[in-house]
Amino acid sequence: MNLTVVALLGIIVMVVLLLLGMNVGVVMMLVGVVGIAIVTGKPDSAISRLGTVPFTTASNYSYLVIPLYVLMGEFTLQSGMSQGLYSACSKWFGHMRGGLNIATIVANGIFGAICGSSSAAVATMGRLSLPETRKYGYDDDFSAATCAAGGTLSWLIPPSTGFIVYALTAGNLSVGRLFAAGIVPGIILMVAYMIASTVVCRVKPDIAPRGAKTTAKEKLQGAVGIIPIVVLFVVVLGGIFTGIFSHTEAAAIGAAIAIVYTIIRRRLTWKIFWERCLSALRSSIMVFQIMIGAAVFGYFLTATKLPMNLANAIKESGLNRILIMFLMLVMYILIGMFMDTLSVVLLTIPIFAPIVTSLGYDLIWFGVVIVLVMVLGTVTPPIGINLFIASAIDKKVTISGVMRNIVPYCIALVIVTIIAILVPAISLWLPNMIYGVG
Repeated sequence: MNLTVVALLGIIVMVVLLLLGMNVGVVMMLVGVVGIAIVTGKPDSAISRLGTVPFTTASNYSYLVIPLYVLMGEFTLQSGMSQGLYSACSKWFGHMRGGLNIATIVANGIFGAICGSSSAAVATMGRLSLPETRKYGYDDDFSAATCAAGGTLSWLIPPSTGFIVYALTAGNLSVGRLFAAGIVPGIILMVAYMIASTVVCRVKPDIAPRGAKTTAKEKLQGAVGIIPIVVLFVVVLGGIFTGIFSHTEAAAIGAAIAIVYTIIRRRLTWKIFWERCLSALRSSIMVFQIMIGAAVFGYFLTATKLPMNLANAIKESGLNRILIMFLMLVMYILIGMFMDTLSVVLLTIPIFAPIVTSLGYDLIWFGVVIVLVMVLGTVTPPIGINLFIASAIDKKVTISGVMRNIVPYCIALVIVTIIAILVPAISLWLPNMIYGVG
């Protein structure tokens, strides 16, 4: 059988199994092992991959940042940093029409800078914001949709797990450069969300009444609540950008600071410490399971020579490079609606990174664009994991209502993505300024 046909059949089987609800990592491993056995004709060789790939993936020093940043996020939540952050934002923006939603967006952006997980940001900020917005008569579904949109900022504002995985998958790119590249687009996206929320609240004033005004003194007192999370942000990213420590060391230092601060706040017992570590372990295992599955599936695709053949076909197609990029981005949007974002990055970047490089595009810029396109999938039906997390926060929130109210934020995200594509300097000027043109 033609190897390309085998590869395509493998991809189709994988997609079907995923749509049937099977675990992403298990599906990729299963299809990968069977595919390798068919291509090589050596079942023993295929099965041996299950013995080597998990070890080589889990023992990769570069991947250590993932559990460390997850651990840092857990203790950031336990320490009360996130509560202080939302309280401060609500005091600064709550008096505006829809101000508490703006506070939710800003809090999501700042919390995402420490957490690095979109799902965790939605769940955390949702639990904090919904009781407060309901108190002032906000529409529950619109507030939940705001949380779902705000959670996407975690993938852009560093430290981002998505950027780390992309950097390692695309050929050991500089994680520091990617972190720097995501800051400006992340801030622009946060402002775009704030504008979208404000416009909706002016068109439909009933869904978000004005909150109580706060005095300058109350605003300053609230600002004190964000100092710990700002210090953590400055230490982690400042250390990376100045070269004082690597991104792996930064993750360890950030986790240690979060734990120490939790102890200082007297919010840590051995039981809580154990529970938070187990929660971080479960989240990390989920990520590594997907990465191991993607590695096995990647061996299968490599054996079929599909990535190489696809790259050569695109280069020799004669299509304009802009059209090729457009087709790839459309594909990412479509796939992102049905698959986990991290899984798509792991599956596709080994195939498309060589194509992007051969077309003369910058892989750092491409990483920012891909993240923007992929997070659109987290707030787009039918999968849209952020939508389901937001709707599960409270019984009064409906999934149909969240999907309906997410539309303005999706429009804002699409506009920012188009700007990032047309103006690469938005993503590249900060990393070039910090590290030099590279």
